[in-house]
This record gives sequence, C-alpha cells and structure tokens, in this order.
Amino acid sequence: MENITVKVNGVEISVPKGATVLEAAHAAGFEIPTLCYMKEINEIGACRICVTEVNEGRGFRLVAGCVYPCTDNMEILTASPKVIESRKKTLELILSTHDRKCLSCVRSGNCELQKLCKDYGIEDASKYDGVTNTYEVDNSAAHMYRDNNKCILCRRCVAVCANTQGIGVIGANERGFKTYIGSAFDMGLGETSCVSCGQCISVCPVGAIAEKDYIKPVLEAIADPEKIVLVQTAPAVRAGLGECFGLPIGTNVEGKMVAALRRLGFDKVFDTDFAADLTIMEEANEFLDRVKNGGKLPLITSCSPGWVKYCEHYFPEMTENLSSCKSPQQMFGAVAKTYYAEKIGVDPKNIVMVSIMPCTAKKFEIGRDDQNAAGVPDVDYSLTTRELGRMIERAGINFLGLEDEKFDDPLGISTGAAVIFGATGGVMEAALRTAVYTLTGENPIDFPEVRGTEGIKEATYNVAGMDVKVAVASGLANAKELLEKVQKGEADYHFIEIMGCPGGCVNGGGQPQVAMGIRNFVDIRAERAKVLYNIDAEMPVRQSHENPAIKALYDEFLEKPGSHKAHELLHTTYVKRSIN
Repeated sequence: MENITVKVNGVEISVPKGATVLEAAHAAGFEIPTLCYMKEINEIGACRICVTEVNEGRGFRLVAGCVYPCTDNMEILTASPKVIESRKKTLELILSTHDRKCLSCVRSGNCELQKLCKDYGIEDASKYDGVTNTYEVDNSAAHMYRDNNKCILCRRCVAVCANTQGIGVIGANERGFKTYIGSAFDMGLGETSCVSCGQCISVCPVGAIAEKDYIKPVLEAIADPEKIVLVQTAPAVRAGLGECFGLPIGTNVEGKMVAALRRLGFDKVFDTDFAADLTIMEEANEFLDRVKNGGKLPLITSCSPGWVKYCEHYFPEMTENLSSCKSPQQMFGAVAKTYYAEKIGVDPKNIVMVSIMPCTAKKFEIGRDDQNAAGVPDVDYSLTTRELGRMIERAGINFLGLEDEKFDDPLGISTGAAVIFGATGGVMEAALRTAVYTLTGENPIDFPEVRGTEGIKEATYNVAGMDVKVAVASGLANAKELLEKVQKGEADYHFIEIMGCPGGCVNGGGQPQVAMGIRNFVDIRAERAKVLYNIDAEMPVRQSHENPAIKALYDEFLEKPGSHKAHELLHTTYVKRSIN
C-alpha cells in the first residue's frame, strides 16, 4: 500500500494513502474527539466535534477530521485556538436543546457529551438556550426506553440498527429543527420488529437510550425473609464487569464478581455456565437425532434471544430449524425451580431467580411464552452487566479490594466448554466437543476454525466418516447474509451458530459502554473473548459431557439427554411474527 507523509502538530509521520485526518492524528499519538463517528458504520461527519485545521498548501482551514482524507505533505493542527473555539461553540449549541438533568442520568460519569463539556471548559450551558422540543419517553419495549429529550442526533443508534444489524426500525423523522429519532409512523419501539439486541444502547454517547432498570425489585426480593433469592451470571459478564470499576478491557473478574454478589445479599451465587453445559448436552443430542433420523437441517442454535426474535420476524419459515433448547439462562431457571428446589425443600413460588447477563434481549426472553417449567417464570429478573455494576457501587462495596471467591455448588460447577459460550463460535465449539465424543469416543478440544471475531466463519469436520459442515455468524446483518445463502441453495450446512451481537455475548447490548474514541481503534470483542478462552484453557474439565454436576442431574432427575422430562423442562417453542 502506498504511503504518504503528513505532519500532525509538528510531528512528521507516514500514513497509508486514503487515511483520514482522524486516523493520522491517532497514529501520531493525538486523539481527535468525535460524537457521531463510528468506524465503517457511521462515517458521516455530521456532529462537527472532530473539526481540525489542515493546510494543503493553501493556508489552514477547518475540516471534519473523521472523514477528511489526508494528502501528501498535509499539515494538521488538532488543538489550535481556532479548533478549540469551534468545538466549544458546537458543544454549547448541542446543549441548547439538551435535557441537562445530568445528576440523575444513568450515564452521568460515563457520558461522552459530559466529558467533552468538561474537557473544553463549558461553563455556561445555557448560553444559547431558546425554544426546545419536548418528547414523551418511549417505554413500550420490554428491554429499554428511549428519551429523545437527551438525544443529540448523532445517529449512531440508527447506523448500528440498520448497518450492523440489518434491521432499521429507527431513523430520523421530520426535518430541520424538528428532527428526532423514532420509528416509522411514530410507533413505540415495542410495537416494531425490534429484536431487543441493545446494540443501540451500546453505541449511544449519552443517556438517550438505556436498558430498563430492575435493581429496585431485586433488592426488595433480597430484603424479603420469605424469599430465597438465587443469582446466576453469564460467562461474558466476568469479562466485562471490571470495566465498570476502571479495570482494563479484557480483565477477568470472576472471583471478585462472586464475592460482590454475596455481599449484595443473594442467598446463592451460581454460574450460568452450568446451564451452558446442560444446553450442550441437549443440543448435541438434538443435532445427532436430526442427522440420524432425517430431522430438519441445518440445526440452528437458540441461545441468543435477540437472534431468535429476529428469526421469528424476518425468517419465520426457518423457525423449524431452530434448536428447541431453551437458552442457558432459561434452562438454569427451570433447573433451579425444579431439581434444586426439590433438593433444598423449597416451594418454587418462594424462589426468586435473578440472572446477570451481557444481553438486553434477556429481559424480553424471560417474558416469552413456554418459559415456566415449574408453573412460575423460569427467571424472574434479568439484569445487565451495567446494572450489576451500579448495584455494587450503590451498596458501597469496594469491588477492587475484594478477595476472589468461588461459585456455590452444585449449580456453580462448569467446564471450559461452557465459558466460551460468551464468544462467537463458542457454542459451536462446545457442541462439537461433545458431538464428536458421542460419535467416536474421542475428546477433541480445540476447533480454531470457528474462533475469531469475523462476521461469518465456515468449516467442515470429518466425524465418524461423515463430513459435518458448520457455519458461525454474529451480528444480524451477517446472519441475514448467511441464511439467504442457505435459502437460495448456495450453502449447505448441518449446524449453524448465530449470535445476535457482533462478536457474541462479550459485545452484548448489556455490557459496559466503551467510548467510541476507544471502540474505533480497539477490538473490544477480541479483548473480552480472550478472557473466556484463557479460562477455558486453564479449566481441569473442558467438555460439557464430563461435568460431574451435569452427570448427577441426569442420574438423579432428568434420566438422559432428550428424555421426556428433559423436553418438558428444558425445551421450548417459537412463533412466527410479522415485520413492523
């Protein structure tokens, strides 16, 4: 690739031809602030926070650094008085129509607009106050709310919904000063074919979009002496929670997380990984049954509720391909309120099951039909990683000072296969480990072809003389591309794993928000996934079928994978939905 020379604040560097001013500045060690820019997703140069002075031989002038291409021998000034004044005025204009209730905002202290205002010394937020538009908060969705009074029209949410997820249920309505982000015909988000993935929340720079917070009822349940409150934590949570407390992206905080949950007052702290192992036992059995008995193929995983809802809306004819297995979250709740309730002699009605998930779609999933194995909801409350972070902070727990603690038994026992569920390709790899063992008696561990953050991965494995063709997709636009190939007969697979969020659960809509200035240059998906693969590599047991607690569950309660009782408790049904 041809390189050119540019000078950034007097520092001469070489950059690839076609690099933007923003990229050149980053390479030179200078960060240009942005609000609307998302690399390869929302490159529109609209917010003007990134304005930068450049000289291409005709004198210095202001350009949008996020999209303006460098030219040979260009001079760039990222923080000149003219640049600072322009950015400051833009911030003041944004604030003129912004609901500035920062003290009570869920993003206070982690708001990109708030930080910029502090960095640029905005002292008079009301400098340009005038007429403002007011909006009702949209609470129609099960998982989140939209507050357009705080929206800054950066369009990040619109871009990720349309471009990354291929859904596009939100967009810019009206024009000019009346512009606002909403759904077609002013429908509430809950009335649309939104799949609850929460990727819009992940990229919003302010508090205009957030998950619905269920911390209060959970704390009330913990305080109720009549209730046994159990908590389960998904594999990806341990790879993200530390970021809420200033730890680097890609820090494993499993032990501190368990310790914090105990201090919050939960009666038992369990690991969703236990149910991930259980999912593999049921799903691998289902896959082999379909292969041997001419069942519907390809079998498609059902662990991601955002993907499941997407399938029901956009590929309803393929719901028969979905595995009938409940997700690990729901399987765990079903087991906790039947098998475990029986073990401890407690009425399931007195058990409150709380899940900590990297996923906002889990809030929708707990209310689905056919998710009540014990006659009560399998899971009562699903909290995001962010909600857990807030709970810990509000309780005054010194998270960083906690000593590591272990999950409770028996529903805290898991394997390496279970923990990699949180990364794209992890469910596939875990299932292959057990499927291969079932067919051949061999225990292969690693399937590197299905690892990595690529949007679509394909592989073929020869198992017991049969070529098993598999595919993995993460991000719903990639899922659409893959499924359309299957429908057109351009691809022939036996088994497909789909995760609703790009990179899998480690990048779920409920994970800690990372400023776009970092996301644009760091692959947070890969950094968090490393945590899970490192845990897997160090686990003494790495195959789901070797989990002793799972073996005991089948011996004492479920009989065998795919049994009648297993189907009653651990499997579910789907619906064909319309597109709105």
